Amino acid sequence: MGEAAAGRKRGRYAATDLKRGLILTAARTIFERDGLDGASLRAIAAEAGYTPAALYFHFDSKEALYAEVLGQSLAALTAFVDAAVAGAATPPQRFRAAALAFFDFYAENPRDLDLGFYLFRGGMRPHGLGRERDRTLNEALEASLAPIRDAARELGANPELADLIMADAFAHASGVLLLAHTRRIRMFGTPPRTLMERHVETELDRLQRGAR
Repeated sequence: MGEAAAGRKRGRYAATDLKRGLILTAARTIFERDGLDGASLRAIAAEAGYTPAALYFHFDSKEALYAEVLGQSLAALTAFVDAAVAGAATPPQRFRAAALAFFDFYAENPRDLDLGFYLFRGGMRPHGLGRERDRTLNEALEASLAPIRDAARELGANPELADLIMADAFAHASGVLLLAHTRRIRMFGTPPRTLMERHVETELDRLQRGAR
């Protein structure tokens, strides 16, 4: 392939990537406004400045678009958690850093919480995005939580217990975040992060004492 042809090919790839990025940005805007159920490819196309046919060239359905947008969010979450854990020197510090970073990411990015928990018009009614997409996204979520499990293993938990601790941290963080997001937590007069910190320290104390 000649240099000129290679340059044209690179240009086409760059244009495709740009168009895809614009579509994903538009899709996130529409999903944040209307949710998965309320969104339409026509609305996303209008937001992006393209025709619906142009969207079908890149994505075959709004579920595919939602999966891509959510996948980007989960990748950002995992990077955030990994960066926090990288600065921790000991297993207790890594456990604390992983659990609190997971919480902090969603506390600081509530729209990502919306994406992850389908908190849109109509409430939490996730119907799934297709078996393969659901599997991929669940694996991405687990990757963001894995440092909690890994630190628990370092602290002496067996594999089954480490998985339970990871799931427990996810459930606790999710509950507190949802209460904070809906402002129901205000009735208790306790900062949401304090509740998460309390759970983490209690779990860490149990692990270090072998009290499970």
